[in-house]
Amino acid sequence: MKLAPLGDQAVLVHHADEPTAVEFANRVRAANPAWLFDVVPAYASVGVFFDADRTGTTDVIAWLEALVRAEPTPSDQSPALAPRHFAIPVCYEMQLDLARVSEHTGLPPDEVIRLHTATTYTVYAIGFVPGFPYLGYLPQELCGVGRLPSPRVRVEPRSVGLTARQTGIYPLARPGGWNLIGRTPLTIVDVASGFFPLRVGDAVRFERIDEQRYRELEGERLSTETK
Repeated sequence: MKLAPLGDQAVLVHHADEPTAVEFANRVRAANPAWLFDVVPAYASVGVFFDADRTGTTDVIAWLEALVRAEPTPSDQSPALAPRHFAIPVCYEMQLDLARVSEHTGLPPDEVIRLHTATTYTVYAIGFVPGFPYLGYLPQELCGVGRLPSPRVRVEPRSVGLTARQTGIYPLARPGGWNLIGRTPLTIVDVASGFFPLRVGDAVRFERIDEQRYRELEGERLSTETK
């Protein structure tokens, strides 16, 4: 683990891998020191933001180092911090770049779709636009597809894309250069109402649906998967 100041109100903690970073972020949240503003995990790093009126960088680094040395306690495993599971329906007929992905991978479109839906992904980061989940990692057969040579000026909300080792969902209409292979009918972000259901560490899998089912579900909000 490596720690470094991130400006004068945060410390960036680098871990060996993504699961360790997510676990560490949960431990910091569970401890909830009085000076804590926010904890932002992203892949193998964790940003710990603090109230500079209550503490300083040196003390926060010392506290974080002590947390690493301490044995985890039951409170670190709070159910509220446990990963949630989401099943997200996707209409793969509503795509723009499936042929490009097929050409790059050498796989027929149905096999691309089968592989994409056969994997359970982890939310490793959220950013770019509010609520955009970076999901990893793609099965090896789908890895390595580059971004579009020129990004689109507008990507429609709820479009599902992939590039390199990752897949993700555009929650809002924005420019973007990922390969679009489908669209979900579900709302995964509502900025006005503060609806942001996905968080780092959650598990996501995709389910194939047809256009009729897409129309039936269109506009519904994403909810956790029923076990």
